[in-house]
Amino acid sequence: MSTRLLAKLSGRTPTKLSRQMRKTLTEIRSLARGHTKTALNVLVGIMRSKDATAAARVSAANAILDRGWGKATQPVGNDDGPLELIHRIERVIVHPENPDS
Repeated sequence: MSTRLLAKLSGRTPTKLSRQMRKTLTEIRSLARGHTKTALNVLVGIMRSKDATAAARVSAANAILDRGWGKATQPVGNDDGPLELIHRIERVIVHPENPDS
């Protein structure tokens, strides 16, 4: 829903509404961050649980790793490897008239 439509429905000006929405989002983030330790403990509990499914344990482990170390980088869709990709980029830049040489 657009800010203008929300403003029209609520009878507020778009500027005032967007300020209020920003304040609300900040409060929600703050409340959520207040539960970080508990949420992490739940994820660790699931990861270690012998009763949890393998999929749940892996999902919890991935969530923990993503939050602690950041998401893993995804390789570029090139099966020739990174060195070949660099050489291809170099050929395109240096010899744009014949990039496949």
